[in-house]
Amino acid sequence: MSEVVDRQLVLGLGGTVDYELRWDSAVFDRLAFAHRVRRHELTASAPIVDERSLLVAVLALVAAGTGAERFVASSEVVEAFSSHFEYAVTLGGTGVRAGLVLDSLGIPSVQHLVSIDDNVRRLLPPGVSFVSSATEDTLDPHLIVQYPVGAHVRLMDADILSPSANRLIFANDPPNREMRLAPALGEALATASVFLVSGFNTMQDQDLLARRLDELQQAMRALPADALVYYEDAGFYTRAFSETVRAQLLPSIDVYGMNEDELQEYVGRTVDLLDPADVVRALHEIHAIIPVPALVVHTRYWALAVGRDAAGHRAALESAVRVAATRYRLGDGFTAADAAETDAMDRHRGGAALVAAVEGAVADVAGVPAFSLDVETPTTIGLGDTFVGGFLAAHAQDGEQP
Repeated sequence: MSEVVDRQLVLGLGGTVDYELRWDSAVFDRLAFAHRVRRHELTASAPIVDERSLLVAVLALVAAGTGAERFVASSEVVEAFSSHFEYAVTLGGTGVRAGLVLDSLGIPSVQHLVSIDDNVRRLLPPGVSFVSSATEDTLDPHLIVQYPVGAHVRLMDADILSPSANRLIFANDPPNREMRLAPALGEALATASVFLVSGFNTMQDQDLLARRLDELQQAMRALPADALVYYEDAGFYTRAFSETVRAQLLPSIDVYGMNEDELQEYVGRTVDLLDPADVVRALHEIHAIIPVPALVVHTRYWALAVGRDAAGHRAALESAVRVAATRYRLGDGFTAADAAETDAMDRHRGGAALVAAVEGAVADVAGVPAFSLDVETPTTIGLGDTFVGGFLAAHAQDGEQP
């Protein structure tokens, strides 16, 4: 009689310790005047080497209402900037946040970590186990700036006002840049039902990236044939590295996810997310670049999957949108009961119309509308990671892969 082996969700590749700033316009006003920041100086593309250049980047992105992830010259810059604000210490990284979501829904997971310290040991719940490549404790915090719609900051010669709520990430994280793989990863993958791959966006050495991808592919040979491999895109510090990752991993990827900012960066233009023709065009363009069985795009209005396996992920899209909306309205610490309550709330009408039109126009598309929530203090940090957790939860609960 053969032994029954429990299947597990393995999530990687690197976790982070995050400093989540509490938005305070008065502090930003003070810093903008202390550094004599003027409107024409606002840019998010210049190197971030000190407190002033970090401030300028934050203000530029807030003024545009966009989300972003940027490299900072040192962790000391992050520490110095954070010292002006109240902030919460939390755990981040797509795999870790997805694992926390799964834990809140009663689903255990195994994390692959590249760094460890007492914050990680204290904040990881018992339902989340881990393997780690770290050989010593280190702390290189990621600065998370969550700003609300209408965030107002006074500069020397003008005011800025955010047109929408969003989140920004700034970091210099050597362990995540090196992305060492734990020797135990292959053993963990041998009994995996799901493997989440993310985190290569922080790497900055082309040769090292190629080496890590070779090592990852070697470890992935241990995966059972029916395991679902989900890859979540992110803001690459060196954009060309995204092509390197895709060139090596695409044949192994079942689901490839990204948000609206990443979609627009790939297609090289702004996409009207409520215009069916524009979205259909963007989906064709992005699927030509990333021809996977299911390409998932998640936005504030809708989530769509395109590809031959798209229809098999409809329940996962529903779960993902529901869980992300629950985090948006409640923040950390929500439960499965909270997510069930979200399910009864209104959907975004424009998103629903968009999904219906796109499904009617394209054969291999499945989508669900996002929720329309009026929340005074929404949580915008980690919504994409939460979406991933909700998506994987549906597959874990079904116990079947499409």
